[in-house]
Amino acid sequence: MAVIPFTKTLKTKNLTPVPIEVDAPVLFPRKDPQPPRSKTSTAIVYCEGNFGQIDGKTANGLVRHSEKYEVLSVIDSTQSGGDAGEVLGDVGSGIPILASLDAAVAAAKCKPEYFIYGMAPATGMLSISERKIVLDAMSHGMNVVNGLHEFLNDDPEFAASRDANMVEIIDIRKPRAKNELRLFSGDIHNVTCPRIAVLGTDCAIGKRTTASILTRALVEQGVHAVLVTTGQTGLIQGSRHGVALDAVPSQFCCGELEATIIEAFEDDNPDVIIVEGQGALSHPAFCTSAFILRGAAPDGVILQHAPKREHRCDFPDMKMPVPETEIRLIEAFSNTNVIGLTINHEGMADSDIDFYISDYQKHLDIPVTDALARPVKELVEMVLSSFPELVEKLSNSTR
Repeated sequence: MAVIPFTKTLKTKNLTPVPIEVDAPVLFPRKDPQPPRSKTSTAIVYCEGNFGQIDGKTANGLVRHSEKYEVLSVIDSTQSGGDAGEVLGDVGSGIPILASLDAAVAAAKCKPEYFIYGMAPATGMLSISERKIVLDAMSHGMNVVNGLHEFLNDDPEFAASRDANMVEIIDIRKPRAKNELRLFSGDIHNVTCPRIAVLGTDCAIGKRTTASILTRALVEQGVHAVLVTTGQTGLIQGSRHGVALDAVPSQFCCGELEATIIEAFEDDNPDVIIVEGQGALSHPAFCTSAFILRGAAPDGVILQHAPKREHRCDFPDMKMPVPETEIRLIEAFSNTNVIGLTINHEGMADSDIDFYISDYQKHLDIPVTDALARPVKELVEMVLSSFPELVEKLSNSTR
């Protein structure tokens, strides 16, 4: 049995190291743990030219984990013939990457029920060629899952095709009617279990992946953790509690998130709530991190960072911040503590991961790990060290 001793954060806070068995080292790369799934629908995921890349984050996430869809294949002609899991640096997933919609339909064991647009381009809109592909999918009798800011049900051409082919279009980002939106009430402070937000130093940096892995790892250890997602990918994956925060009018963002967290607390009676972050608090193009810190009022924050990323995603002239400055900003903006740092290992060898984990632990004096490339119990220990009241929830097998 090994103990990982971490005893303070950048803000003064007494942390209690908690003994918990740590898995043997796992050779890089590794695949995050997958719980038993009960699939209800089959799907093809479209990610032309972007699978495994930053703009392909929805497809990447669905390959790694989906509670709602059985992914039959990914469409990306630039990587046709590959295994989707292997392209992501994980173990093989058995999900093939195919060159076209026709190839995906032909290879499917049954008629795919859903066509999922698996990219998150900066424009938030379909290109002309993509419009044709989505319409073609509908002509094959597939329902469409759309995570863009462009709502296809409101487009006359797509609405006509929907009706003609008797299929459904799900516009994931479309918020509820304005007269149903909730304002912030302050009732978040009546939520008695810890709330932990997974924030980042940039967009598309792995916040949702880390939040999802952490939630499942805590559950496996006997802690009743619930994930509240805040973006389109988490909702498409099948999150029970979530809101596409960047599509909500700013006046209601804090209230919508607050209400969603309260619903999760009242419905599930969890021991801890994990909140997926969006963007970065320091990023001038996004305000969602501010809304998350206000609406969730987290008791702790885990920060996700990509050491080898030189500039902000989609902003080549905007240098990436270092973790120290982001931590200071978060802790100055909100009454919370950054309890740990998680690494996105893009562009890194396994030896690089070891170096950055050691270096950041030394300079930040907080726990550091990689949710995908290191044992998940290190992530669990990060939480238990800051919230020792959760230790009693551990399964007997972990004590």
